[in-house]
Amino acid sequence: MSNIYIIEKFLLKLQNKICNVLTKEDNNKEFKIDKWSSINSNGQSCVLNNGKVFEQAAVNYSYIHNYILPQSATSYHIKLLGYSFKALGLSVIVHPFNPYVPTSHANIRFFLAEKPDDKPVWWFGGGFDMTPFYGFKEDVVHWHKTAFDICLPFGKFVYHKYKKWCDEYFYIKHRKEQRGIGGLFFDDLNKPSFEYCFKFSKAVGNGFLAAYQPIVARRKNHPWGERERQFQLYRRGRYVEFNLIYDRGTIFGLQTNGRIESILLSIPPLVRWEYNYKPDKNSAEASLYRDFLPIKNWLA
Repeated sequence: MSNIYIIEKFLLKLQNKICNVLTKEDNNKEFKIDKWSSINSNGQSCVLNNGKVFEQAAVNYSYIHNYILPQSATSYHIKLLGYSFKALGLSVIVHPFNPYVPTSHANIRFFLAEKPDDKPVWWFGGGFDMTPFYGFKEDVVHWHKTAFDICLPFGKFVYHKYKKWCDEYFYIKHRKEQRGIGGLFFDDLNKPSFEYCFKFSKAVGNGFLAAYQPIVARRKNHPWGERERQFQLYRRGRYVEFNLIYDRGTIFGLQTNGRIESILLSIPPLVRWEYNYKPDKNSAEASLYRDFLPIKNWLA
């Protein structure tokens, strides 16, 4: 499918754009570029470590192809058992130093499943979500308003559909709580046309920086201390739990014997757990659980 080339070209251009913007936010701290390849995959991982703003930021492009779709894909597409596949995508994960700057994640991906004498099956997926440690209504409203504006040209109810999907997807079942304040999540997008689906995916990918960069700029110099740092590390534990137990991308990468260093780039460099932690009732930490993690319409 020749469209794979134009998707790859877009993803690599977006990778470069995101790295450049994050570099400027971090006092020109540069990303290290790691090009890699194996029998069934290749990619380019861009990683920024120990900057002044970002403890770790990763912008990872990968292309995987194989003769058999893994269980993580066929469980959602039973009819594709026995198909070969090609999958390419860009994944972004940002873990800031400052606890007042939210962690953020975005990805755009494309799947193509093929079988001799059968029509190829393809779809797009992706989105972006944000995980604050200390909530600011101004930031959350900006995040969701940007997501709404991205979706509006594609239909009045598109934002609400993909916001709901995001809220449902990034739910930590064993904790009975949301991972963060949501955003957009879409998958299996293949209608009404390739052109429409690719245009929407590009809008989401390009819109990520418009949603996230102003929040980084606003909060990166906010004073913080050991108390905030310890709470940030504790809440990062929730991020790790979700990614290792539920995240489709992580599971897919492991089932396809993908490059483990790239698969686990989503994991923060430092994290902690604490037995039966309960924040003080009127604290800023309690406000996160009470005022920001519960699902709500932030644009009401």
